[in-house]
Amino acid sequence: MNAPGPGREGAALVRGLRRLAGVAVSIAVSAACSIGSEPPEATPESGAGGDTRWQYQLQGRVDTSVPAKTFVVDLFDTPESVVEELKASGRTVICYVNVGASEDWRADSAALPAEVRGNELADWPGEFWYDVRRTDLLEPFLANRFDLCREKGFDGVEADNVDGWTNDSGFDLTPGDQLTYNRLVARLAHERSLTIGLKNDLDQVAELEPDFDFAVNEQCAQYDECAKLEPFVRAGKPVLHVEYGLGTSAFCAETTALGFESIRKPRNLTAPREPCP
Repeated sequence: MNAPGPGREGAALVRGLRRLAGVAVSIAVSAACSIGSEPPEATPESGAGGDTRWQYQLQGRVDTSVPAKTFVVDLFDTPESVVEELKASGRTVICYVNVGASEDWRADSAALPAEVRGNELADWPGEFWYDVRRTDLLEPFLANRFDLCREKGFDGVEADNVDGWTNDSGFDLTPGDQLTYNRLVARLAHERSLTIGLKNDLDQVAELEPDFDFAVNEQCAQYDECAKLEPFVRAGKPVLHVEYGLGTSAFCAETTALGFESIRKPRNLTAPREPCP
């Protein structure tokens, strides 16, 4: 399941390691950018309260009053002023970037040749899987997007659609192709001092956990897959988890026990949010 792309109906916080210039040298991230750290004291300006869980909003004007410690919002649609506002009130802000599929409505969508585009994503008109083997074309394209993420002041990246090898992409992708590409995505983020989240791709969690700083998951409770994320938990890295169809009573006990930061959201990822108690 992939998050709905912005502009249609239908990832946090930095507790992990940053790697600079692709070198496996880690530095401690400041407490203000840590998942699970206490949110800032509530003020009329910040709207922050006692909720350390995350907010996932890709549709509509970002509601900065939501009392979450981490916000995952769209790279292109979120103004720099909103990023600045959230960071000034002590939040960590993660940019959503679709790294595995084209989105026809994006201003830079014509920058890649048609040969890189494969089949349209099921249920997501206007999105087409990338041939992730073509790193010669995709690396500079993604680098430009991650540069924008850094320039806008974001702390990290939620990289979507990094599991094309398990889908009908139109290309003969192997598990090795996907591992190579996903590690490239992680390296590009770390070279820019951005943290990076592994989105779904549950069958490669064990191999990829060392390269990623946190995980973002959709609907592991609904599909009985949450145990696959345990390598992140064991490594002390955050798991940002969202369910769409289940009520919180159906998953919060399980995912809280696992150590996840879990919320329930509408599938179109507008502002409403129901965190686990």
